Amino acid sequence: MRYIPEERQPDATLTRPLIRDDMKFAAVKIAGFQWVIVAVFLFLLSGFWDLQIRNEEVYNEKAQANQIKSLPIPAPRGKILDRDGRVIVDNHDSFRLILSRDTLRDEHLGPIAEGLNLDPAELAAKVNRFKNRPTYFTVSLKEELTPAELTFVEAHRGQDAFPEMELIKSQYRVYPGGGLGGHLLGYVGEINDTELNSAEWAAYNPGDVIGKTGLERFYNEKLKGIDGQRRVRVDKHMNTREVLGTKEAIPGQDLRLTIDLDLQVVAELAMEGRRGAVVALNPQTGEVLALVSTPSYDPNRFVGRIDSREWSRLQNDEQRPLFNRALQAQLAPGSTFKPIMLLAALEEGIIDDSFTVNCSGGATFYGHYHRCHKRGGHGRVNLISAMAQSCDVFFYTIGNRLGIDRIAKYAEMAGLGQKTGIDLPQEKEGLVPSTTWKIRRLREKWYAGETISVSIGQGALTVTPLQLAHAIGGIATGGVWMKPHLVKSEAPAPARKADLNIENVNRVLYSMYAVVNEGGTGGSARVPGLEISGKTGTAQRASDALVRSGKLGADYHDDAWFVGFAPRHAPEIVVAALFENGEHGNLAGPIVRDVIKAWFDKQARAGRDGSKLARRTTLAEPKQ
Repeated sequence: MRYIPEERQPDATLTRPLIRDDMKFAAVKIAGFQWVIVAVFLFLLSGFWDLQIRNEEVYNEKAQANQIKSLPIPAPRGKILDRDGRVIVDNHDSFRLILSRDTLRDEHLGPIAEGLNLDPAELAAKVNRFKNRPTYFTVSLKEELTPAELTFVEAHRGQDAFPEMELIKSQYRVYPGGGLGGHLLGYVGEINDTELNSAEWAAYNPGDVIGKTGLERFYNEKLKGIDGQRRVRVDKHMNTREVLGTKEAIPGQDLRLTIDLDLQVVAELAMEGRRGAVVALNPQTGEVLALVSTPSYDPNRFVGRIDSREWSRLQNDEQRPLFNRALQAQLAPGSTFKPIMLLAALEEGIIDDSFTVNCSGGATFYGHYHRCHKRGGHGRVNLISAMAQSCDVFFYTIGNRLGIDRIAKYAEMAGLGQKTGIDLPQEKEGLVPSTTWKIRRLREKWYAGETISVSIGQGALTVTPLQLAHAIGGIATGGVWMKPHLVKSEAPAPARKADLNIENVNRVLYSMYAVVNEGGTGGSARVPGLEISGKTGTAQRASDALVRSGKLGADYHDDAWFVGFAPRHAPEIVVAALFENGEHGNLAGPIVRDVIKAWFDKQARAGRDGSKLARRTTLAEPKQ
């Protein structure tokens, strides 16, 4: 028999005292923790009293003495040089005033605007553009401060006045005076809201300076460089106490242009007081030697921030100084289109050396009488004399035989109706009409009678001065068109070639020689010793009857064109000039003459006998 012990029950009298002891111990712990919290609070309160009340000035001065600022170091933009290495666009040292947004107070904007002669509303709007940006983005306020403005900044910088104001060293863009090359070079300015919202400028921030037009815009990425940064410790007066670190700015790349500064000046002087454009190219390379549009503007006025009244004046000026006529003016070329017409007729075999037309002062086509520019007529003319005298009846006749689509074929072959691809923004393509174009654009068929006007460079046909120089330069080199370009370092694009009969090309080139040198309409472009060939053009903006009636202003007078090249064989230079409302093409001839002569005079001074290069060559003269 096994003994099983009886289970013992806990003694209630033993458990009750233990529970009371635990509760007393917990109460002691809680009380002790509360006293610790009170002690810590009293310690912090005494420290706050010491920091903010008893020794406020001491600690405040120490904090201000250790304030760290991060300041931008703007990268200098690359210089722009001409083909000979002469500086056209440069930079000079300046100061830029910026606002640091980490210390910016809205109530300070009014007094700052007043002290710097700024519009308070514009300043507030400018600051507001940064509201969604991190505070380390600074607000660029003003460049090229006057002595009075510098005095204001120095007197009010610091914690006691306007701590947000900071002066940093900067580079200020300097352009040639008088608007020289304004449309070619363009200008820089602060990026605006519209640009910030475009894909082209997606990587930029408010306050960044960008190229707005011209070469400054097209080559902005090369010219702009990369900004640096400097971290400094400053005192309460914003004076630098210690430089903590510097990341140097990387300057932008220089641009060496194909532009000849001497030729550019000559072209601008030739256009002084006139409205129009001049484009000079080397047709063998595509290098742009000069590009002028008048009237122009002074790019220096745009650096930093242009005055709103000045901007409004430029935009509303009837002379349109902001309009780059060299690559944006799309106008009828008049008789400067006739070399393309003659080449088309020869290539298509509809005329030959023996072909003649009798000009009695006009001719009737499709029930409409079309006058020649010479009232009494030119008599019987062949392809050489018709070009030399710019006989409209001759070209009406061959245009009627060709038809609009064959005319369009050769116009487009020469590069009309399309952009040349020059390295400048906002180039226009002009217009070459055709049956397909009219159906697509106007939903109408082309009528044969419309071809007559196009045959002499009128009607729906439009070109830019750049296109005209490019087109005639390609014909002058035997059917080889090089892409126009403005930067020397850029590799030229492959040539575009046409399979042309060289004898037909020679006939066209000789006829253009006769225009200038054999009693033709372009005698005003003749220079003894230089073999200049060319073609005049007088293009209507309105009918003669309307202009003579006096109901239209001078803006509707005929445009004067001239395009010329030299020497006749393997030309080195081709120049197109547009003289708006010049009325007669021979008045544009001297503009081209002066530019071509300046080019060969410079070659001669440089040691090359330019006059010999431009003399009569061995090019065969077609039979007349």
